[in-house]
Amino acid sequence: MPVGQRDVDRPEWMGTVDLSGLKMKLVASIVAISAIALRRAFMRLAEGEEIADRDLAWLVGLHVTFVVSGVLLALMDWIAGRTKH
Repeated sequence: MPVGQRDVDRPEWMGTVDLSGLKMKLVASIVAISAIALRRAFMRLAEGEEIADRDLAWLVGLHVTFVVSGVLLALMDWIAGRTKH
C-alpha cells in the first residue's frame, strides 16, 4: 500500500488499540446495552405498564454486576500497568 493511502475498510483505531483497550471497549459496550435495557424498563414503568418486581430486580442486578466488573477490570489493568516487569 502506498504511503499516505488509508485502507477504507479498516477503522483508524484498529491499529492503535491494544488488547486491554479493546477489552475496555467491549465492557463499556456491554454496560451501555444493559443501561439501555434498564432505562427502557423504567420508561415502561413511568408509562404505567406493569413490570414484575423480580424482572426489574434482575435488570438492576445484572447492570450493577456489569458496572462493577468493568471497574474491577479497569483497576486490574491499571495495577498491571504500574508494576515493573
